[in-house]
Amino acid sequence: MTARLTRADVGCWVLKSARLPDLVAPGWAPGTAVDLTRCVRPSYRLGLISVGDPVLLWCSGRADPGVHATGTVTGAVEASDDGPVVVVRWVRREPPLPRGALLADPVARDAEVLRMPAGSNPSWLSPAQWRAVRDLSPSAAVSPGSG
Repeated sequence: MTARLTRADVGCWVLKSARLPDLVAPGWAPGTAVDLTRCVRPSYRLGLISVGDPVLLWCSGRADPGVHATGTVTGAVEASDDGPVVVVRWVRREPPLPRGALLADPVARDAEVLRMPAGSNPSWLSPAQWRAVRDLSPSAAVSPGSG
């Protein structure tokens, strides 16, 4: 059994989607921000999520897997009819940061989203992995709303 995460373990949250941004939010243009509600799996991790936390939108699948948007948690995790949800202000990145770039990085390649791609939301990056993503894609460090 693995140890439970703490806030200090998490540099960035990762929310996964099987759908690319054009299908997640039709008309969502690169460089623009949208607020989207994402489903998250009930677990102790939800108690670690705070307003202002950075988040990556990881699109899985065969077409362009990787980081397609960066965002910030804008509200507390809430209950919905379909289970818990979190609202994130996202900025779509162009080009996306491909899965292969993360696999090639000596720090990022151990990220949970790469080791357990079928894992549930939310996943996470360590502070070192989050730094590696920002180094690989400087636009990932730009806060939502600033482009």
